[in-house]
Amino acid sequence: MNLRPLGILALALLSFLVAQGTGIRLFFHLFYMMLALLAISAVWAWVNLRGLRVQRETFTSRTQVGGVAQERISVQNLWPIPKLWIELRDHSDMPLHAPGFVAYLPPRERRRWTAKTPCTMRGKFTLGPTTLVSGDPFGIFQFARSFDATSEVLVYPRTTPLPEFSMPSAELPGGQDVKSRAYHVTPNVASIREYQPGDSFNRIHWRSTARTGRMMVKEFELDPTAEIYVVLDMQERVHQALAGQRRRGEGEPRISESTEEYAVQAAASIMRHLIEKNRTVGLVAWGQHREVIPAERESRQIFKMLEALAVLRAHGVQPLAEVLAAESARFGRNCTLVIVTPSLDERWVASLQQLRYRGVRAVVVLVDPQSFGGWRDTLAVQQRLAELRTPTYLYRYGQRLEDALSTPELFREPVAAGRA
Repeated sequence: MNLRPLGILALALLSFLVAQGTGIRLFFHLFYMMLALLAISAVWAWVNLRGLRVQRETFTSRTQVGGVAQERISVQNLWPIPKLWIELRDHSDMPLHAPGFVAYLPPRERRRWTAKTPCTMRGKFTLGPTTLVSGDPFGIFQFARSFDATSEVLVYPRTTPLPEFSMPSAELPGGQDVKSRAYHVTPNVASIREYQPGDSFNRIHWRSTARTGRMMVKEFELDPTAEIYVVLDMQERVHQALAGQRRRGEGEPRISESTEEYAVQAAASIMRHLIEKNRTVGLVAWGQHREVIPAERESRQIFKMLEALAVLRAHGVQPLAEVLAAESARFGRNCTLVIVTPSLDERWVASLQQLRYRGVRAVVVLVDPQSFGGWRDTLAVQQRLAELRTPTYLYRYGQRLEDALSTPELFREPVAAGRA
């Protein structure tokens, strides 16, 4: 609270009382001068905030963690009188976004500032609203005026190339290769034959056509892993966050590290990797709401899934075992699951076992909660997954994702004490 106007008003009243008691004209002059000072200062501060326009231009509406969100803020003086000083205060909820400034505005002029904000957290953020603050030259009054101009920025989770990550082959025990012809284009070419009327031109195999001198077309077979679903465990109670926080770099704030963020990054990277390999990919994640994206093989599929992951939070209450059971009708024979979870509850492995009996294949990315400060290790879950012959990748705190997903963990039972 600004007490200067009250202080000056109190002095003015005191001067008036002294002038009334003593009759000295000097105190009357002081009284009138201080009243005039208050009136002029108040009008000056009020006028300074009139005739202003604030505009925001967002150059980056979508980016990802590690990228930069860029916007330009302009303040225009529409009146023919100058604004001696204008302070802009931004109320954006985006971390590290602080484009506040103080400026002098000549008559009918505009000032522009460009703000570049490093994106350190995924989510949907609002840039704005904005408050302009100004006052009089004597610092007596300070007024504020709000402007509701806002824009949104969606920050996708970070994705990492996974050159060595592989899906289970069709020859894994419990599975079988699907060798049926497909009437639509799939990634699996079965053979080459001569062109027949009605064949689509996108099936033509140009090298064979040039070599044989006859029009040859490709025949396709069904994908042995026709659909791949990334199942992301977003139950709140299984996730672990580091008690402390570490700096990512100079000038950046401390950001908490958690199994939630590691799991989301792993899921996003795996989905991008599979989409780039022309796989049919879907997403199942029960966080603050049930998020299910049916499996599709389209370039826009990755953006739908990244948008979902950007705002998804580990606020779910259903354990992974219940999620697998509830969504089991979606997972047909020869479907492949990529399960990303920090859960050490073996009941979800039992649910996975039931799916394996139906011909569903699986890969597990186990985010090690012990490396994030948890007290339990992953050995029991790893042993159960090894019994199911399920490839398991272990992702630990501080580990590079491409290294963690390069080779599955080979589980070895710990040697009992005293065994020769």
